[in-house]
Amino acid sequence: MERRSLLGATAGALVLGGLAQVPAEAASAADGNGGDGGLVTTFNVISDIQGDLGDFAGALKDIKATNPHSSGMAVAGDITPRGYDFEYAEVQKVLDQGPKPREVAWAIGNHEFYVPKWADPDTLAQSTWPNGTTEESLFRSFYNFAKRSTIYAETTFGGIPILTIGTERYMKYHDNSLWDEVWISEAQFQWLEDRLQYWSRRRKPVMVITHHPLPNTVSGTRSKIYMSDYLQPDRLLGLLGRYRDVFLFSGHTHWDLTLSDWYVRRVVPGTANLDGFSVINTGAVQTGFADNGQGGEVTVPGHFNQGLQVDVYRDHIVIKARDFATGTWMKQISVPLATRI
Repeated sequence: MERRSLLGATAGALVLGGLAQVPAEAASAADGNGGDGGLVTTFNVISDIQGDLGDFAGALKDIKATNPHSSGMAVAGDITPRGYDFEYAEVQKVLDQGPKPREVAWAIGNHEFYVPKWADPDTLAQSTWPNGTTEESLFRSFYNFAKRSTIYAETTFGGIPILTIGTERYMKYHDNSLWDEVWISEAQFQWLEDRLQYWSRRRKPVMVITHHPLPNTVSGTRSKIYMSDYLQPDRLLGLLGRYRDVFLFSGHTHWDLTLSDWYVRRVVPGTANLDGFSVINTGAVQTGFADNGQGGEVTVPGHFNQGLQVDVYRDHIVIKARDFATGTWMKQISVPLATRI
């Protein structure tokens, strides 16, 4: 997997482990906090497949076994290793072989833009970037696969809104000093603001799926490696930070879900929401990373394949971290909702 250095920092406030986190042995049982809350729906979130089709197939089988009534699966980017059409086709083949989720919500990741680094699928040629590949063709490949015509999109899993967001430019085409930074258009910002307001008025929690993590949130994002993924972080934080019942799921880092800051509540100054909103690390299907203690990261040894199950109740949401490789639950957290669904 390709890693990169990033510049800059964005200030903010967060709460680590502000809610009760439950160990793996407790998470292995069904949620015991349902009470009269009533299960509304359940769904799954994974990210960073990046060509690891064997582990992707394993994750799908585990999800079917552990969550047979899942209403959908969100994939938080890095669907492919490079963004070639044949790589998307390989992912689709695994899906078609099943067990296939009821519905899939796809977010775009930085690896979907790596075709320009290759002269052909077998020849890495970064010195001659973009090797005749157009930015338009990269987006077209994603749109054809995801069966839509915009980066941002809305669907529902069991009546719960799922919003996928992401970059609308691969910045290397626009500024030679940049690479994978996320650029969001005015149209996408307006759409996101509208949808958050819409669902808030209807007293529904909103699940936002994005590949890149926001600064000063989950594992790894206080490191310089990931502090500058967004070109407009303050505006995005300002939108999300207004709503207590927003849940942002981000991938990209591949950082291990065993870490204590896999879940945080991010408080954004000036939003009048002193409770903040929920931010959750999705882990990764392909390769795990953790802090090396020197401002960088180190590969997690052994077989790595992680993801999430999200159980939505009328008055709270339970998020469970799953180790697909060992077939075990790792931990879970129960998050009270500000309003009852």
